Amino acid sequence: MTESRLFKPLKIGNMELKHRIGMAPLTRLRATADRVPLPVMKEYYSQRACVPGTLIISEGTIVSPAAGGGWPHAPGIWRKDQVAAWRTITDEVHRKGGFIFCQIFAFGPAADTEIADREGIVVLGPSAIPTPGEGHPVPRPMTREDIKQTVEEFAVAARNAIDAGFDGVEVHAANGYLLDSFIQDVSNRRTDEYGGSVENRSRFVDEIMKAAVEAVGAARVGLQLSPWSTFQGMGMADPIPQYSDVIHKANRLELAYLHLIESRISGTQEVERTEGLDFAYEIWDRPILLAGEFQAANAQKLVDEEYPGKDIVIAFGRYFISNPDLVYRIQKGLVLSAYDRNTFYTNWAAGYVDYQFSPEYLAGTHPQVGLA
Repeated sequence: MTESRLFKPLKIGNMELKHRIGMAPLTRLRATADRVPLPVMKEYYSQRACVPGTLIISEGTIVSPAAGGGWPHAPGIWRKDQVAAWRTITDEVHRKGGFIFCQIFAFGPAADTEIADREGIVVLGPSAIPTPGEGHPVPRPMTREDIKQTVEEFAVAARNAIDAGFDGVEVHAANGYLLDSFIQDVSNRRTDEYGGSVENRSRFVDEIMKAAVEAVGAARVGLQLSPWSTFQGMGMADPIPQYSDVIHKANRLELAYLHLIESRISGTQEVERTEGLDFAYEIWDRPILLAGEFQAANAQKLVDEEYPGKDIVIAFGRYFISNPDLVYRIQKGLVLSAYDRNTFYTNWAAGYVDYQFSPEYLAGTHPQVGLA
């Protein structure tokens, strides 16, 4: 598969990728109880940076104490000890010749009542509409001061990420978490300048993108969106006008990339949907990361045949969990190891750093593995 565009170099922001297979952000819950990355996380990310020139997007990383309220043992990036722990990880990824962006986010209405109470957090959202399902509180509608504070917290998190050695940050505005809940009319019933129209519902994420760009530069900022996801109560009747507006605003800021989630993924689940992303491709004129249950064959077909004029990086998730040498395996046409869902969200090293490299990779010459 070496002749595929999957294995051609691509410049994104300040990075010179050597191929077009990236690692999607994957929640794994291996940090401490107070959200400091553990040493085992260094090994995990280091393993998946084994092929030089690979772009890794970190797991969702919480921007502030107030942005928490869910996912015990998920990492944060608002304290010096968190920054220092992340630095050991980014240094190792760079030593392997890789690149890593930090995905920064806030829970918002998707927070868990019990965890939020334990952390002393008042759960905030655009409107007093709870996320469907058990355990989610009714959020308090954010005031203008709350919004201003959150924008600043994202900017601080972006600066902290650069201090921690990340190559940039990805603003998480997907899957029903805080920013996505402002974008979508099913969760945003506001009547002020942050709701009631397409432009107003885009305002909060636009302000955060601008703050991140001002903090670290446009070449170090990406944006993740999930226009078709129905996860956590999302799902506008027609999301195209709304997300087109957000993408136009991001395009004007000249962000490093746009990260889109295919309609066949809703949060962590596969779904039977076929809505396309052509509307986004027509607007966006820079590199795209694309996630959504890809395997080698359909990834190659998409970049080589379906969109040969677009600079697309295919972001693999679950198969990067079970194949630390995934890029090598795809290039060489090797069988991929199966993943174990039971170990996705545990605190154990099992199912985290014990997946095996292929014998062919281990027999090769490192760090170079013959990519085109």
